[in-house]
Amino acid sequence: MLQISVRPEIRRLEPYSPGLSIAEIRQKYGIAQVIKMASNENPLGTSPLALEAICRHAPFVFRYPQEGNPRLARTLADLHNVSPARIALGNGSDEIIDLLIRLLVEPGRHAIVCFDPCFSIYPIQAKVSGVEIRRCPLGIEQNDFSFNPDALLSLANADTRLVFITTPDNPSGYCPPREAVKRLAGCLAKVAPHCLLIVDEAYIDFADDEAELSLLASGALPENAVFLRTFSKSYGLAGIRLGYGVLPQPLAEYYWRARLPFSVNILAEEAGLAALSDTAFRTATLTAVRKGRRVLLQGLTALHCKVWPSSANFLLFQPPENGISARACFEALMEKGIIIRPLKSYKLPEHMRVSVGNPQENAAFLAAMRDILNNA
Repeated sequence: MLQISVRPEIRRLEPYSPGLSIAEIRQKYGIAQVIKMASNENPLGTSPLALEAICRHAPFVFRYPQEGNPRLARTLADLHNVSPARIALGNGSDEIIDLLIRLLVEPGRHAIVCFDPCFSIYPIQAKVSGVEIRRCPLGIEQNDFSFNPDALLSLANADTRLVFITTPDNPSGYCPPREAVKRLAGCLAKVAPHCLLIVDEAYIDFADDEAELSLLASGALPENAVFLRTFSKSYGLAGIRLGYGVLPQPLAEYYWRARLPFSVNILAEEAGLAALSDTAFRTATLTAVRKGRRVLLQGLTALHCKVWPSSANFLLFQPPENGISARACFEALMEKGIIIRPLKSYKLPEHMRVSVGNPQENAAFLAAMRDILNNA
């Protein structure tokens, strides 16, 4: 009998835990109508121009894409006023995260640093690569989930190769001031001169003032910083898997050497180009999310839930004290056909995260919460 010998790190690995799918809820509870507000997806769906581009190029899927996706790279370079040679494209920003770890961090010699909790792909892919992970607790004791840059820096030394921060953060929605991120990069350059600060801006465009909060948007890019963005959120292309990064040019050259060929397929590239051109859809998305975020914040607060301020397209909240538990609330919502995200996998068992939906979904969620809490 074949005996598979798997590395110890993989045997101990806890896999990424995605939100439950609509199909899973339909099957489990025998209900036809399901509202998904668990995965921070676009509440308006997908750009009509992107859908048209996918249909128009579908007959050509038997062809390989042009290596390097140069048209998309040039368009993104123009968008951010950088050289195309600095653009890295990936099968979602997850691919870029994974490859940066494997390119720069040697097992047994180097470490990465991130907050706890954080986007779980950072520690998962570090464990897959067998590298040391040092984690700094967020401001949970202060109950605000704020970043402590000095505490994060205290974990970095000459052996640190990557430091991850998410702005706004997931799952809290907290966004540090732009100057704090810039200062962190400057301090890190002194403490760990071979280290890169990875600034994941997946949700930054949902902030009330992106230009004020985004270091990438400022144009003043530290030499030791990498910036990540995604098409999964405001561009509505989560299912097609497309992300990008702005890297120091020498690192970008190595990235393209090591990246698997054609990981960004023809349909993803064409959809991305079309989505970038559909400014009306993106403006409508940002308007809907910002308005819906206010509606959910006001509604949950009126129900005496503890809600944290958010600059992203989701809210972190807790049910009222001395009432229903987060787990029971989550289960009760599922029975009503509404999926949100429990946060046990983030070590926050009494917290939940709800994505901003369209107006009908937001109203249905708040009505369900009202009914559940009134009957708790």
